[in-house]
Amino acid sequence: MEDKDKDKDKEKKYSTVSIPTPLVEKIKQRIEGTGFTSVSSYVTYVLREVIANMDEEEEEVFSKEDEEKVKERLRALGYLD
Repeated sequence: MEDKDKDKDKEKKYSTVSIPTPLVEKIKQRIEGTGFTSVSSYVTYVLREVIANMDEEEEEVFSKEDEEKVKERLRALGYLD
């Protein structure tokens, strides 16, 4: 098998996730008239967005040390007592 075929096989690997039927029906209604062609594509999009947002939130958290440094700087500038 060529390297290109191996790469394509890797890209096509999926897993099955069970979703309650009432939720699937709601998703079908929600995606009507959108660019989403299936419940699976919509759920994949939503999960990617959720994960990306979670990753961004984790990156924004200051360590206690960083927070203290900021507070010290603000005190030195007269913004905090």
